Amino acid sequence: MIHATPIHPTALIDPAAVIGANVSIGAYSVIGADVEIGDGTAIGPHVVIEGPTRIGRDNRITQFASLGGAPQDKKFAGERTELVIGDRNLIREFVTINRGTGDGGGITRIGNDNWVLAYVHVAHDCLIGDHVVFSNYSALAGHVEIGDWTILSGYSGVHQFCKVGAHAFIGMGCLVGSDVPPFVMMANEQHGRPRGINSEGLKRRGFDAARISAIKRAYRTLYMAGLSLPEAREQLMLQAQTSDDVRAMLEFLDRCDRTLAR
Repeated sequence: MIHATPIHPTALIDPAAVIGANVSIGAYSVIGADVEIGDGTAIGPHVVIEGPTRIGRDNRITQFASLGGAPQDKKFAGERTELVIGDRNLIREFVTINRGTGDGGGITRIGNDNWVLAYVHVAHDCLIGDHVVFSNYSALAGHVEIGDWTILSGYSGVHQFCKVGAHAFIGMGCLVGSDVPPFVMMANEQHGRPRGINSEGLKRRGFDAARISAIKRAYRTLYMAGLSLPEAREQLMLQAQTSDDVRAMLEFLDRCDRTLAR
């Protein structure tokens, strides 16, 4: 184990943990065995990280976060599973992220450049992309997939095994029980319902007018044209010939395991 400075003298670090260069660890934090922490990561006070957990470079993990705990799954029998966190993530107070399960892929994975704000819960076997924002008190059940650049507003929740596509927006308090295609904005009406595309978010990320127009047209085809899903899919296949974004929506539909949010 390579000790970097500053590591507070009250921090408890298992001898089997691997600590990279220029890592800081705050007072009373506990780093377990089979934990790897990449260079430049800053860990605040009273943080608990259990293994097997691998954390990349330049992350910021603030006080009272709990990472790598055993999955909250009755089928879990102590098999070796892990949590993998990428680079440059911000993980705020009282966040809980659990390891995977043996029959669920074995890994909970967090990508790069995500903001995971206070009191967020990410359950076992979730797969999170890059540049995702989890607002306060949002939560994922097990086996959820979240695409890049998605925003989950405060108090929102996603049901187990659901998929949320890239650039989607989940509104405040919205409960998602179906698969949400890329670019779609969900509103809170008892259970979440599609309410247009995340056009403001797309503009902020540099999507030009032509790309946004193609996505809006695809949304109207899928949600407003009165077509069955097979009929809408045929129309989307034609639109995808001139739009990579529509093609991404089609590829998402092909991967859907649950009911599509419509």
